[in-house]
Amino acid sequence: MRQLTVVPLRSRWFGTLVTFAGILMLGWYASWQNQVLFEEQARADVLKEVSVVRARLEGHINGNIQLVRGLVATISTEPGMTQARFAELAAKILDSDSELRNIAGAPDFVVRLLYPLVGNERAIGLDYRQNEAQNEAVMRARETGQLVLAGPVDLVQGGSGFIARFPVFTGAGETRQFWGIVSAVVDVDRLYAASGLTDAGLGVQIAIAGRDGLGRRGALFYGPAEVFDQAPVIADIELPAGQWEIAAIPKGGWAGTPRNAWLIWAGFLALAVIVCVPVYYTGRLLEERRRHLMALKSREVELQRLSRRLGLALETSAVGVFEFDLATGRLLWDDRINALFGLPQDGGARDYGHWCKAVHPADLARAEEEFRIATTVTGRYHSEYRIVTPQGVTRNVRAIGAVYQDAGGTRRIIGVNWDVSDDVALNESLKEASRLSEARYAELEAAKASIEHNALHDSLTGLPNRRYLDRVLAERAAQASETGMPLALLHIDLDRFKQINDTLGHAAGDATLVHASHVLRANTRADDFVARIGGDEFVIVSSADSGDAGLAILAQRIIVKMRQPVDYQGHQCRCGVSVGIARQTGKAADPARLLVDADIALYRAKSRGRNRHEFFTEALQAEVVRTKRVADELLGAIERDQFVPYFQPQFDARTREVVGVEALVRWQHPVDGLLGPAAFLDVAEDLNIVSTIDRIVLEKSMAAFRQWRALGLDVGRIAVNVSARRLQDEQLIESLKHLEIEPGTVSFELVESIFLDETDDLVRFNADQLKELGIDIEIDDFGTGYASIVSLQKLKPRRLKIDRQLVMPIVSSEAQRNLVASIVDIGRALGIEVVGEGVETLEHADILRDLGCTVLQGYALARPMSGLALAQFLPSHAARKLARPRRARA
Repeated sequence: MRQLTVVPLRSRWFGTLVTFAGILMLGWYASWQNQVLFEEQARADVLKEVSVVRARLEGHINGNIQLVRGLVATISTEPGMTQARFAELAAKILDSDSELRNIAGAPDFVVRLLYPLVGNERAIGLDYRQNEAQNEAVMRARETGQLVLAGPVDLVQGGSGFIARFPVFTGAGETRQFWGIVSAVVDVDRLYAASGLTDAGLGVQIAIAGRDGLGRRGALFYGPAEVFDQAPVIADIELPAGQWEIAAIPKGGWAGTPRNAWLIWAGFLALAVIVCVPVYYTGRLLEERRRHLMALKSREVELQRLSRRLGLALETSAVGVFEFDLATGRLLWDDRINALFGLPQDGGARDYGHWCKAVHPADLARAEEEFRIATTVTGRYHSEYRIVTPQGVTRNVRAIGAVYQDAGGTRRIIGVNWDVSDDVALNESLKEASRLSEARYAELEAAKASIEHNALHDSLTGLPNRRYLDRVLAERAAQASETGMPLALLHIDLDRFKQINDTLGHAAGDATLVHASHVLRANTRADDFVARIGGDEFVIVSSADSGDAGLAILAQRIIVKMRQPVDYQGHQCRCGVSVGIARQTGKAADPARLLVDADIALYRAKSRGRNRHEFFTEALQAEVVRTKRVADELLGAIERDQFVPYFQPQFDARTREVVGVEALVRWQHPVDGLLGPAAFLDVAEDLNIVSTIDRIVLEKSMAAFRQWRALGLDVGRIAVNVSARRLQDEQLIESLKHLEIEPGTVSFELVESIFLDETDDLVRFNADQLKELGIDIEIDDFGTGYASIVSLQKLKPRRLKIDRQLVMPIVSSEAQRNLVASIVDIGRALGIEVVGEGVETLEHADILRDLGCTVLQGYALARPMSGLALAQFLPSHAARKLARPRRARA
């Protein structure tokens, strides 16, 4: 009996323990399965979010590229497109809802077309072949003939972006030629923002690799590299020219515990206490649950993939979707088609009648027939027709679709519609341009005979033109080389011709040119060749057998005859001529050299007062060469920073304290040493770089001023010269604002003649703006120009500087002292300080002080010096002034 009771007890405990252990193992397994499902769900959630970002990236990039393709197509038909035309087309693209930052056209790899121009000026002239960062992508685009998407890259004009390189070809077949590159910059920040990468609510951390669309072979360009090391969800971003690889992980990482973990363990522990559930049944239920979840995940991934494709297609192409039940006639339109047809986007019921009512009456029969054939014969639908919306707007619509049979056996047709009005308009424009081109070609062919004649003659005077001159000059030079006879060329330019045009009109100018041609014909020999080479310039080619004396007589005779007035509508038009003469002998005759030499001689005649003639000489050639050398060296001096300011102190007329300095430009020539403005200023004005030199002097003077301040030295103010061209610069005020000039520390010295032009509103505006910035205006060289009291009142300068030519004679001339005193009185009356310039002796200083000048400047007080020398001069001058007893006034 004892054994009968013990064995069942042991068996019961054994079974209980085994069952309990099985339940615990099952609980562990269920917990593990729950963790796996939790992680898989997390990856599914990450994939869902990254799929949306990927779809947006693909959609926006493709949308931007599609916008630019139209411009590329237009350029291929208009290879000679101007900046204005380019800007007009590009503006339409950038005005659309896109992430495009700018578009550049680079014929022959050099950027010459750009929009917008403002803020991107530095990109003009960029040669992609010289830019290492962009050269590879550009060359790949040309070699493959396909779009290349590069980036992100650092832009020349600042910032970064993705650059779509479109190779542009003109012509077709054997005439197909490479035109250049169209580069469209997609703004990085705007693209990321539009694609949702920067959304604050984004729950994943994303990294993107594949720079320049190289996929796994490309470099990381977005997000931290650590994302790729943490088992991320990875997807490919398909681009028009390659692909990127996008990886994502949850922002908090993959670590985590399901919220229901403790419930599972609690349930299994409770189950172990109450009842032992069959392990097999529990495992079977869990496996079944896992299979359902995996199937659900698979369907979700497939749905996301289809949704991404559909969303991308609809978003980038503005395509609307329709479905038509062939049996019931029920028509389903999405919001895009409703918007296209001008109907409310309310999901309301539509039928075949809505479509028929919208189609243009002229296109309805054809459109219905194409729809009938598609639904009854081919099963494929393709049509293009016009519609008229209830608002009266006419649009061109393209429709494609396909017939299919659903699971219930009902035949339906599903398709898409989109607006192609712009494409139709562009095609019509291209057709019209083609018709115009053909008409113009016919006109050119009809006028060919007339053009052949006119190509060699001037239509106004009937004289041979430059093309004819080149031919005759080459023939005469060849004859001179064979015969050894001298050959001469007279280059003639009319004086005062512009004044006749400006005062009496172009008709009077034309009459003057005709008169000049008659004078030249009447005063040359039969074998002399007379030509008009453009504007008011003429050329005479002569044999020069009478020597220099004969050529001088001919030139003087023409000058005298041209002085005679020309009567035009009761007005007498008078103009003179300047003549440059060059001659060569025998085999040395060179047509190109002869033209250049005569032009040099003409320039000399004009510079010496006009209405005269000059012969070309070797000395004149040497002067031209010297001027060319100085010009080249000047341009190099700017690049090598060889211009430096020298400072001449300005003194209080009574206390002799330093109250300011004038900054004077000096050229630190590597060979000739320190050069003053007289050595290079004329050439600099011809090169139009005086304003650049002024800017350099101002910036360096301000740097020196700050150094003096740091040393505790007070120079009062700095006066700098400003050229008339710099004062007419529209960007002058903006550039000065960046220098942060302290009010009252800088004065701009204007030559007296700058502000006398009453028509130049920009000069007066800039002068007023200078005062707003706290920059004083001074009139330099006062007394040598034609300034009026009225002009002084308008400009209201702070100071007048009496020119040294008026100051020098005051020691010995009472009349000159009275003249200077009058200028001082004018300054006092207008509240303007007067500066005496050119103080060569202390006697000059005393006289100017007694006449009322407030500030003195000249060699008697201090010479111009470098900034370092001035820093040494100021303390020593102050010490000498304290040590020197004050002079008693006579």
